[in-house]
Amino acid sequence: MYTDILINATPYENRIALVDSGNLLEFYLERPAEQGLVGNIYCGKVVRVLPGMQAAFVDIGLERAGFLYVDDVLISSGELERRINIHDQPFNQLVSSAEIRPTPTTTQPSIDNLLVEGQQVLVQISKEPIGTKGARLTCHITLPCRNLVFMPLTDHIGISRKIEDEDVRVKLREKIENLRPRGTGFIVRTVAEQCTEAELEADMEFLLLLWDDIRSNCGKVAAPSLVYKDLDMILRSVRDLFTDDVRELVVDSRAVYERLLTFMQTFAPELKNKITHYERDAPLFEAYGIEVDINRALDKKVWLRSGGYIIIETTEALSVIDVNTGRYVGKRDQAETIFKTNMEAVKEIAYQLRLRNIGGIIIVDFIDMENEEHREELFLTFQDAIKKDKNRINILKISEFGLVQMTRKRSLENLTQMMCEPCMYCEGEGMVKSRRTICYEIFRKITRDAPKVSAKKVYIKVHPHVADMLLEEETQYIELLQKETGKQFIIIPVRDSHISRYELSWDE
Repeated sequence: MYTDILINATPYENRIALVDSGNLLEFYLERPAEQGLVGNIYCGKVVRVLPGMQAAFVDIGLERAGFLYVDDVLISSGELERRINIHDQPFNQLVSSAEIRPTPTTTQPSIDNLLVEGQQVLVQISKEPIGTKGARLTCHITLPCRNLVFMPLTDHIGISRKIEDEDVRVKLREKIENLRPRGTGFIVRTVAEQCTEAELEADMEFLLLLWDDIRSNCGKVAAPSLVYKDLDMILRSVRDLFTDDVRELVVDSRAVYERLLTFMQTFAPELKNKITHYERDAPLFEAYGIEVDINRALDKKVWLRSGGYIIIETTEALSVIDVNTGRYVGKRDQAETIFKTNMEAVKEIAYQLRLRNIGGIIIVDFIDMENEEHREELFLTFQDAIKKDKNRINILKISEFGLVQMTRKRSLENLTQMMCEPCMYCEGEGMVKSRRTICYEIFRKITRDAPKVSAKKVYIKVHPHVADMLLEEETQYIELLQKETGKQFIIIPVRDSHISRYELSWDE
């Protein structure tokens, strides 16, 4: 087993592939015209407070205002006072997101007790704008580095759940406790499991200086303004994905190669020798077979090795995955066939969720299984299959109908949203009218207009496929209508016409 990171960098588009033993695991895409915003920090202005939704709209200078939930605002006056004492007063009048005012005697204050229209707040984008929705915002600022994530406004120490050795967790916690300024928070990342105290201190010093710069910038700008821009996708992915477990990082751009060497010299000099500049004639992603995998990841139907398949449908509200036996008929009985298909599908589903970056609410419709033991084994296998996924996932037990309800944390658009757009013909419905439906629309239109027109001939211009149906399967109705209307129908195939378009013209 080995892991590679492949970077295809061009002036118009950057693409990153995380490859495990030749299989594409994760894919990231960034275009200068559609550059990602997650991690950016803004000085924003509250434009509307919505007590009924416990949220507020905040203008951060983008096309659409961002959305700030009450849970992402500081939640109590006591907490506000504590945080204001951490840093200098003028800055925290901005950062604390709310004036200290009396709050209701409940566990969580109302949004209108925390924010007022026209107020300036320091916010960070936690989720990209998706579809018609603005960016999701938070006042709980986080600044990631190689080994640590800094939370300047949170008094907390966290250790990555993937660091399982309890002794190591205790030691890391003690190191951070000894180093951190009072009242600040840090999360120790997985890559820091074997870090020395000196390495942690270097990361911490860098993050504290970065936070000081952000604070300084806040006092120099008027809302709405960008005060901190996160690393671009290439450096961000290298920071987060390039670990000792990676065999090789291959990049096809000389300029980006030099830039990565400089970046890694600062953050992880021991990994510099794993960076390779790709110079062969064949395009990088084609040489590694990645282009084929990317195109397959856009298909709705995914075939399983047994002959079964899954269908993946994504809507604005949720994603639905349907499991089918397809060509697989099994060898023993129906229950065994269904169980094997479901077991194969569950691993493929876990893989596809990660590859396509599908987030939000997800419904999986497995083939119904009456055997309770089979349902339990399938559920445990699903839980095991998603362990490698870095995004937070919650799964409910399989229902009697074979449905699994789950959520996967969403911060970016999924692969289809990034690479596709609604069909100009079907307006994103994924369906167009059938040929027979179009034929009958034409019949109704002729029946309606024929009495009003003295012309004896009707010219029907249609797509060739519709023309074939009119001249073959619908011939009897054509003849019937000609007798009823007293008109002669002349069918003209138009090769460049859209299949659902037609044109009727009348002539003597």
